[in-house]
Amino acid sequence: MKSAVLCTLVGTLLIAGCASNPATIRATYVSPLEYSNLDCDQLRLEMIRVSRRVATASGQQQEERDDDKAALAVGIILFWPALFFMGGDDMKQEIALLKGQYEALETVAIQKKCNWMLEVQDQRIDQTTQEQP
Repeated sequence: MKSAVLCTLVGTLLIAGCASNPATIRATYVSPLEYSNLDCDQLRLEMIRVSRRVATASGQQQEERDDDKAALAVGIILFWPALFFMGGDDMKQEIALLKGQYEALETVAIQKKCNWMLEVQDQRIDQTTQEQP
């Protein structure tokens, strides 16, 4: 009984040490007021810049997650000191902030009725319907 509880506790701690899936990281709130002084063209350029940074940071986070999974497997099966090489959530806060910035930019673009925003929303709808089985 004690060993089962101990194994469960150790397993939970090990999994908690793994880097988060970038797709499941929630956005940190960023006030749309930060971007209210931008015109539609500036908003579009800023959204592109932030979107690229999200993609880059998410890629790095996913690599970290994959490395952590490999270290966990090696640590459990072969060599427990490998568990010390699990990096954790180095990019989590940055990704959350970038996602929040993107949402704030999107909100301002909708409020300002930027015509290109309709295309962005249509693309999201198309992606959502393609992902559903």
